[in-house]
Amino acid sequence: MDRKGKPEWFHKTQAIEKAGRLLREAMQATDTTLLSATTLVPIPPSKVKSDPGYDDRLMGILHSLAQGLRADIRELVVQRKSMQPAHGTTTRPKLQELISNYAIDEKLVQPKPRAIAIVDDVLTSGAHYKAMQHTLHVRFPDVPVFGIFIARRTPDTSDI
Repeated sequence: MDRKGKPEWFHKTQAIEKAGRLLREAMQATDTTLLSATTLVPIPPSKVKSDPGYDDRLMGILHSLAQGLRADIRELVVQRKSMQPAHGTTTRPKLQELISNYAIDEKLVQPKPRAIAIVDDVLTSGAHYKAMQHTLHVRFPDVPVFGIFIARRTPDTSDI
């Protein structure tokens, strides 16, 4: 994603770092061994890496989460082609479309994950998660796969 000349990027960077810190704190409070035993896999953004609109904020969140820790972060699932973003539209991709567009990056499969956490910062219908889960189960049928979702919102203070 082209960040040059965009003054709002400073605030986005701060939000990415904060989300990573909060996620780390929540995960460590729940289970101190979770990070060391789990491969963290972000849901791919709507654009492929070669697209100028590619958005790596989930990787930024995961790198912030892992700062100073030993964490296994891998973009195991990639898209074959860019898609329309699912947010802000009524036309969302169907589960089968997503499954057909997802592929495993075979360069990243070793070492074999012991457990996989699919990470996303927006959960609307769950289709991206289910497509990722399917794709990962086909490649790693004996590895447990679960989801971690970051819920964020800007509160409406006019009611307070």
